[in-house]
Amino acid sequence: MRQRLGIILIIVLVIGALVVINSLAFVSEEDKPDSEATPNRSTYNARSTGTRALHDFLNESGYQVMRWREPTERLLGSSGEKVQTFVIIGRTRLSIEDEEAKELLRWVAKGGRLVVIDRTPDLSLLPQSGKWKVTTDLLRFPGSSVDANQPAEMIGDVDPVSPAQPTIFTQRIETVMPSKFCSAISIAAVNQNEKAGATPTPKTEPGFFDDDEGPPPPAPLTTNASGNSPAPVIHLTTAHAPLLVDYQYGNGRITLLSDPFIVANNGISYKDNLQLALNILSPRTGLIAFDEFHQGYGATHNAFVGYFDGTPVLAICGQIIFVILLILWTRGRRFARPLPLPRVDRRSSLEFVASMAELQQRARAYDLALENIYSRTRRVLTRYAGVDYNSSRTVIADRIAARSSLEAHKIEALMRQTEDAINGGQISERQSIQLVKRMREVESALGLRMRRRQVKQSVENT
Repeated sequence: MRQRLGIILIIVLVIGALVVINSLAFVSEEDKPDSEATPNRSTYNARSTGTRALHDFLNESGYQVMRWREPTERLLGSSGEKVQTFVIIGRTRLSIEDEEAKELLRWVAKGGRLVVIDRTPDLSLLPQSGKWKVTTDLLRFPGSSVDANQPAEMIGDVDPVSPAQPTIFTQRIETVMPSKFCSAISIAAVNQNEKAGATPTPKTEPGFFDDDEGPPPPAPLTTNASGNSPAPVIHLTTAHAPLLVDYQYGNGRITLLSDPFIVANNGISYKDNLQLALNILSPRTGLIAFDEFHQGYGATHNAFVGYFDGTPVLAICGQIIFVILLILWTRGRRFARPLPLPRVDRRSSLEFVASMAELQQRARAYDLALENIYSRTRRVLTRYAGVDYNSSRTVIADRIAARSSLEAHKIEALMRQTEDAINGGQISERQSIQLVKRMREVESALGLRMRRRQVKQSVENT
């Protein structure tokens, strides 16, 4: 027992040490602030670079909004039928594979709206529309010295941006405040004479149309099957390049905003940034889905594991399981030569008595049974009388009668009948039982010491 107690105490101490170590490590990691160099644009993030404020505002304002935590292929199934707008904000933690981009664009071509809010979006999400190609150029990269918690450092000397033209995205907007790290959107016309698959050669400077060519004319040859022009529409533009554009793709549309600061927690409260986010995300009624699958919150993870994600609980549980398995493995291994199993005698001490009694009963050897019982009774009677074991019955009976209230002739008669039966006299089973009963009564009357079993039986009988 002491050895097991020592093992239990060691296990408790090891588990306590693991809890303390993981808790300290978790606290030091939790204090790491948000950074524009490595932002977290998830709607679960309530800090400066996150977008939880926008998500909660939409949810509390009555908009149909959800966090999409499934692969993009589910958009093509029944799960994506209710989604009208799919939003991807910032460079996601999990990269969007080519096959996923194709599935997402197939969903857009069927009539969905894809909103990409990023400074350097994945070009696979910005397909060519007609002869127009949309790309982005990052003019200034936010360094590690920029504090995302200080919006003044993000804005710097940037001037507010006014709408380029009255559109559904610019209604009720006077000015929008981007950050100084917003990228420039380039709209280039691809040479139609180039072979399919070749790298297109832009005919314009980034962000501007060629002066000779001018804006794309709405000629019938430049329209798609739905009758809409495939040319991108510029809604907001800075002094250098467009900030917000969207264009037709199949039966759906793709919208590109080149600065996540406008919808992030640290920038959505400036100017009309919130109103711009509402115009972009909800130009029509329908479910708005924020991509959280590629932000690292996929629903393929276990719900219990996801609840404790980012805490030391998972590490502690894993280490505890490892310690338990190590103990079980060590306890199950043999460290010395094999020893034989101990032999336990399972025979009862009364088995011999029961066997002898059964044999005597079957052989009707009542004299042998009486001899076994009478020998002990005579021994305790002679001890009580204070005489020798070989004394005569008369002497023993007289001495007992002198020291007790029993009559001498009754004691002598009992001894004589028993000895006659032992010496070969005829006796039946009933008579032998009566003799044994009378001997027990004499012992009980004299207060002679009996065996524990006999004492227990006498108590139960009374």
